[in-house]
Amino acid sequence: MTSSPPPAVAHAPAPGAEPRQRRARRKEARPGELLDAALALFVEKGFAATRVDEVAARAGVSKGTLFLYFPSKEELFKAVVRETIAGRFTEWNDELARFEGSSAELVRYCMHSWWERIGMTAASGITKLVMSEAGMFPEIAAFYQQEVIGPGHDLLGRVLQRGMDRGEFRPLHIEYTVYSLIAPMIFLLMWKHSMAPCCPPSQQLDPLQFIDSQVSLLLGGLLMPPADTPDLPRPSSTSDAP
Repeated sequence: MTSSPPPAVAHAPAPGAEPRQRRARRKEARPGELLDAALALFVEKGFAATRVDEVAARAGVSKGTLFLYFPSKEELFKAVVRETIAGRFTEWNDELARFEGSSAELVRYCMHSWWERIGMTAASGITKLVMSEAGMFPEIAAFYQQEVIGPGHDLLGRVLQRGMDRGEFRPLHIEYTVYSLIAPMIFLLMWKHSMAPCCPPSQQLDPLQFIDSQVSLLLGGLLMPPADTPDLPRPSSTSDAP
């Protein structure tokens, strides 16, 4: 009669192994936790009023630990912007290249996508922060111009150029038309982080309805008129008025 093999013995982890694993997982989580805490405080208090020790405390780490990842408050802010806004331009550019609908549909898609991915998130407060504190921190404004405003202008400019190339949009001054697309979105952000918390429900805006209304108005000035539509008479100038 053969004897059965001895049962397997479960070896206990080496002393200190589990704490080391927890510390490793904790270390990997720290940059993300610090960025989340910094974003919340920057939006709540502004750049100038936010202290790095507050960020560290909210993330549950020491100030020294924060400086291991981000050597200054400016670098922490830049990391927040790259993580929440600037880092999205790669996916947006890829979506633009793959988009198969009309250019009018693409304009609407861009504005809806921006609201869903930025406007509805905590990152929506960054624009107000930059606009209100640019004079005090020109280096922050220059960074935001390079990482967010410039790429955003370029992307929307390509959308408009696509419409002109396909004969869907009339000839446009692209630079100024880009501002016409951006202006309603900035208004929404400023409203959300200033007046909206103070307004009664009857005066609140529905962001998506507002965006759709703005898109309809903008496209009315972008789309080529039908070939059989007669040209409208030009309004007389002030100097011609009696």
